[in-house]
Amino acid sequence: MSPAVQALTGRRVLLVEDDYFIAVDLKSWFEAGGAEVLGPVPSVDAALALIAGTDAIDAAVLDITLQDELVYPVADALRARGVPFLFATGYDPAAVPPSHGAVALCQKPIDPRAVARILFG
Repeated sequence: MSPAVQALTGRRVLLVEDDYFIAVDLKSWFEAGGAEVLGPVPSVDAALALIAGTDAIDAAVLDITLQDELVYPVADALRARGVPFLFATGYDPAAVPPSHGAVALCQKPIDPRAVARILFG
């Protein structure tokens, strides 16, 4: 098992993704690596409710566009709690607003090993 995958063991990862197949694949991969997946949640409101009702979140993977909404309020809530996160998207990095420009960006299709390396080194 790679160090990145081992780093998942015991971690609570919030998954905010509205594409069913991507969400199921990532959830399965994270769980196989020993992480507890919170979600996946497909909307900003559901993600904010989950964040508000959850004491411990170790990291998050956020799709930038959730149906017709942008995920930035979720990113702001995570940042306020000090939770590391990355964006998973098919968009060009230039589409990310400057306030979130320093956030790591994984292009879709997502490589779960890259996500684990970025979030947990």
